[in-house]
Amino acid sequence: MDDLTRLGLIDDEEIVLDEAALALAMLDHTDADPAPYLALIEGIAIRLEAVGGEAAQADAHADALSAVLADEFGFLGDRDTYDDPASADLIRVLDRRRGLPVSLSILYVAAARRLGWIANVLDMPGHVLVLVGADAAPVIVDPFRGGVRVGRDQLVALLRASGAGPVSAVSHVGAMPNRAVLVRLLLNQAIRAEAAGKGRRALELYGRMTSVSPDYGHGWWECARLHLVDGDLPAARASLSAMLETTREPDLRRRVSDTLAALGTP
Repeated sequence: MDDLTRLGLIDDEEIVLDEAALALAMLDHTDADPAPYLALIEGIAIRLEAVGGEAAQADAHADALSAVLADEFGFLGDRDTYDDPASADLIRVLDRRRGLPVSLSILYVAAARRLGWIANVLDMPGHVLVLVGADAAPVIVDPFRGGVRVGRDQLVALLRASGAGPVSAVSHVGAMPNRAVLVRLLLNQAIRAEAAGKGRRALELYGRMTSVSPDYGHGWWECARLHLVDGDLPAARASLSAMLETTREPDLRRRVSDTLAALGTP
């Protein structure tokens, strides 16, 4: 069983985020040796254990993550070439020590979890943050800015700036399941590919989304759209039919059914 198929079949909690993101990147670097990258991931965990292994509180865990990943290993946001697809490719992120919020958040969360710490990627419109700890005194950090703390007022400002509307509490932000994080990573690449006029590349990436997360309807829809751009009606129908099998929302099912009807029978 290949890594892509396996990611779509295993339970969400079984996904190890950085290893999964590395497996996805390997699909575009088939000649690369994964061993040095896995060693680097392990090295981050070893240093994190040395720096913060004795800590018990979320604030100390957050400080250790920033000290190791940003200060020691140099992982920071790619401000200069933000739209470079390399910033969402974990192999290139590990090479360059620069990445998008989602790719850097994957490194933070996976490293924390290796030490048994509680950490999650936060679902933010237009940005990704990391929640360290839970319940009593969790801490939110921004890996793109070197792991700096994000207070409640800053979080509300980010949500308002994103167009999320009036925000009254940080409870509007939720932890993302592992599979959703990987989909977001792939979505960043797909959007950049299509913006660069690389429709076939975008189609490949949306196809990977449907393998990683078969219930992700948007991936199937975008596959169908791009198949239609290519004039491949059978492939478009197949993507829409797969979407219909996994979608339970009535209005969306009706939309898919209407689109299939408009395409006609094979």
